Amino acid sequence: MPGPRAPLAALAALLAVAALAAAEPPPSERSALLAFLTATPHERRLGWNTSTPTCGWVGVTCDSSGSAVVELRLPGVGIVGAIPPGTLGRLTNLRVLSLRSNRVLGSIPDDVLQLPNLKALFLQQNRLSGAIPPGIARLGGLDRLVLSHNNLSGSIPFALNNLTALRVLKLDGNNLSGSIPSISIPALTVFNVSDNSLNGSIPKSLSRFPRESFAGNLQLCGDPLPPCRSPFFPPAPAPGMSPGGGGPMPGSSRKRKLSGAAIAGIVVGAVVAGLLLLIAIVLCVVSRRRRGGAREGPKAATTTAAAAAPAGRGQAPPDAGMTSSSKEDLGGGVSGSAAAVAASAAGGAAGEQSRLVFVGKGAGYSFDLEDLLRASAEVLGKGSVGTSYKAVLEEGTTVVVKRLKDVTVARREFDAHMEALGRVEHRNVLPVRAYYFSKDEKLLVYDYLPNGSLSAMLHGSRGSGRTPLDWEARMRSALSAARGLAHLHTAHNLVHGNVKASNVLLRPDPDAAALPDFSLHQLFAPSSARAGGYRAPEVVDSRRLTFKSDVYSLGVLLLELLTGKSPADASLEGDGTLDLPRWVQSVVREEWTAEVFDVELVRLGASAEEEMVALLQVAMACVATVPEARPDAPDVVRMIEEIGGGHGGRTTTEESEGVRGTSEEERSRSGGTPPAAPTP
Repeated sequence: MPGPRAPLAALAALLAVAALAAAEPPPSERSALLAFLTATPHERRLGWNTSTPTCGWVGVTCDSSGSAVVELRLPGVGIVGAIPPGTLGRLTNLRVLSLRSNRVLGSIPDDVLQLPNLKALFLQQNRLSGAIPPGIARLGGLDRLVLSHNNLSGSIPFALNNLTALRVLKLDGNNLSGSIPSISIPALTVFNVSDNSLNGSIPKSLSRFPRESFAGNLQLCGDPLPPCRSPFFPPAPAPGMSPGGGGPMPGSSRKRKLSGAAIAGIVVGAVVAGLLLLIAIVLCVVSRRRRGGAREGPKAATTTAAAAAPAGRGQAPPDAGMTSSSKEDLGGGVSGSAAAVAASAAGGAAGEQSRLVFVGKGAGYSFDLEDLLRASAEVLGKGSVGTSYKAVLEEGTTVVVKRLKDVTVARREFDAHMEALGRVEHRNVLPVRAYYFSKDEKLLVYDYLPNGSLSAMLHGSRGSGRTPLDWEARMRSALSAARGLAHLHTAHNLVHGNVKASNVLLRPDPDAAALPDFSLHQLFAPSSARAGGYRAPEVVDSRRLTFKSDVYSLGVLLLELLTGKSPADASLEGDGTLDLPRWVQSVVREEWTAEVFDVELVRLGASAEEEMVALLQVAMACVATVPEARPDAPDVVRMIEEIGGGHGGRTTTEESEGVRGTSEEERSRSGGTPPAAPTP
């Protein structure tokens, strides 16, 4: 019997091999695997070759019919380098990809994001870098995503919410930063972002996971970690500590041990003090009775009757004439009244603190102050009026919060001014969207523009291989700033008060750069600060901002675009800023006009020398020493448009009517000088 069985077993094996060969996956999948292996160095031999069936290769699993590759598992085989493009992305039936514990380099490849049927992706313990691509949302059927212990950086994409089938998400042991987005996936049972550089509050939707899921992120807070302290409000002093942090306050819970002699001394002193106080009270009562006995007749009777009678119309209530000490003797009546007042004040403060006031189109936002205080915040910059933060809310909305300092106006005036600023709508202006006012804190909320400022684009990392700002981009930025300023002057009668390159924010549309932080100077006491070289000469002495001083600042901005020099650069005059207009005048006076222009423009081979000279003339008119000699903002817009020609940007109907169509009546009424306001 044993003899016939052996041939049968061999025959069965041959039939199985033949079946596998007959059900070979498509040639495209076989060639994709071979291309991946050929282009990727690996330390272990896998034995993949054309003489054996694809479904029998190490780490390759096919479906039950053997007609498609559904799993590729190559953990710890010594793969080195980036995943070559055009290889794994061709395995359209792949459900599981595991390359864990190798040395895979580079970013998460787009090839992986092209796998429509992928259910599990294991890339942990590699050397992947760069950001988690938002395109990962295309893997809609993914239920396990493990990217632990790599060198991934950037923020966690909100797009992960599109992975509605996700059960396991592990991103621990990377260099991820920013806030954790509000990930609301009901199926999610395993979540880990520990040992990163995340900050801000943990979203409520993820607070159900244990502390270990968030450990190792020093700036992360909120349930299940310790509660957050908002960067927009200074932390309250700890119980028993002085506000300045100098140590325990008197009467704090931190007590020192007292010796027995000290305790005895305190008791004796208290008894003696009590006896002396009692003697003084008795002597005082006796003295009053002696002095008042002769005067007590009818007056005393009247007082007694008035006290006994019920309070009628026009008559004060029984306690109307009582002193605070006599009221306290009535058994706590005043204490209840004081408690009511305190509760009312606390309620008012709480109501005020919880109220974020939206203005203009800010009503389109759907968050409140509590959401704002839970947001992660990143400092964008510190200026003369306060600090600006980039705040990312839990639902993914990003705004800019400016925390003002040294505001001097009252609440009513602040409210009215914010309402006026919120009504400003123009594509070259960035208005306030919301504000918060309390006794100690004043916050402004703006839209967030991710493209940064003109100053950063113009001056950032000069000479380090960056792409310089070309002439067309500079012209469009100049025109955008001029249009925004002209709209403020003509349509709203508002002085900007702080025109400078860092206050020109860029958008993807090159004609839509916007001026933020306008007309905030009215909230502060007068100041003689020079604002880094943009301030008009007359403002330094008078501290009064006008339309003409705005035009001067715009002129300095135009010179900055032409010369590539920042007015904030140190000068040889020792005042810490470069007087850019005077420098340009000195160069032009020596007939070295070409020396004025930015070397980066010259290096780019700019062929618009005539336009550059024309804009230089406009800029010099704007920075005239005498305010009356400067053009009005609408005139500056017109002159730049005439220079720019084809690349000066389009002019909308709103701009045409609101800027260049300023009526003579309006111009004469303002006279180029609105009611003067103090500067910040």
